[in-house]
Amino acid sequence: MYQTPARRVAAEALGTSFLLAAVVGSGIMAQRLAGADIALALLANTIATGAALLALILTFGPVSGAHFNPIVSLSSALIKELNWKVFLFYCGAQVAGAVAGVMLTNTMCGLPVISFSRNGRGGMEQLLSEFVASFGLVMVIAGASRHRSNAVAFAVAAYICAAYWFTPSTSFANPAVTIARSLSDTFTGIAPGSVLGFVLAQIVGGVTATVVLRWIIPNHE
Repeated sequence: MYQTPARRVAAEALGTSFLLAAVVGSGIMAQRLAGADIALALLANTIATGAALLALILTFGPVSGAHFNPIVSLSSALIKELNWKVFLFYCGAQVAGAVAGVMLTNTMCGLPVISFSRNGRGGMEQLLSEFVASFGLVMVIAGASRHRSNAVAFAVAAYICAAYWFTPSTSFANPAVTIARSLSDTFTGIAPGSVLGFVLAQIVGGVTATVVLRWIIPNHE
């Protein structure tokens, strides 16, 4: 069923908002309940994020494609599956939704609505991790959507859960998520000074994956 642009943009905003609530909220709860056991906290954060992502893609996929991520929208625009005007609206909705989700979660957890993170995530290792995580995410989405479209939600959720653990950066792989997570000085936060590097690495990773996939799967057939 065709959805109007306004409904598609609203779906992106709402879906991204709930995604950030899951990411940040589960991080806060995991840290509170697991104490000093960082591995256990990360495991809890991973499971909650993957489960929420699966549910949200299944819910909003038929409406907007459930991108929830500017690099996913950029990849779609580059291969002409999304026009550039809608791309801009999607990006704005994703960032706004992500910020709203973090602010709501901070409030639910009894924290200041906005508290800038002090968790610095710098260095070439972290940037390379974000490049790899973003490349892999776009690759999984592109491949699954062409060959197993009914399995995209499961493939993306599985990949993100795995990438939490095989990348030192814990796989942000999403500029909207990165920006929003700088507004919560909690387990999942990222210092504002680290945001630009992460975002650039994510964009380069997503674009590179799009180019490579167009060669591996000509015309996405």
